[in-house]
Amino acid sequence: QVQLVESGGGLVQTGGSLRLSCAYSGLTLITSSIAWFRQAAGKEREFVAAIYRSGGGTFYGDFVKGRFIFSRDGAEKRLFLQMNALKPEDTAVYFCAAGPHVITSTLRFGAAYDYWGQGTQVTVSS
Repeated sequence: QVQLVESGGGLVQTGGSLRLSCAYSGLTLITSSIAWFRQAAGKEREFVAAIYRSGGGTFYGDFVKGRFIFSRDGAEKRLFLQMNALKPEDTAVYFCAAGPHVITSTLRFGAAYDYWGQGTQVTVSS
């Protein structure tokens, strides 16, 4: 049974940093890709970053512009999204997602992922 549990969200001022964590079980990074998406109130879900399965690389949404770093700790079965230089427009619920059927042309689309966490709220105050 696949489980994804996000943590690390909170309230931060503009320009601050947060590190989100996604603890996973029931899957491996050899066969599954894992991503972060976010959804702000009243807006569509947006791709943030993904680690493609089997060491296939890390990809970021266009808005990231070097501010976020997506990394993993394979031994602990945990992934991290380090978010720096946060802006009010980064305010959203951030979700961890995983799936074995993701291919490079679909990794930016939420529909490609089979498993989702419950999300963690990030609020950036101006």
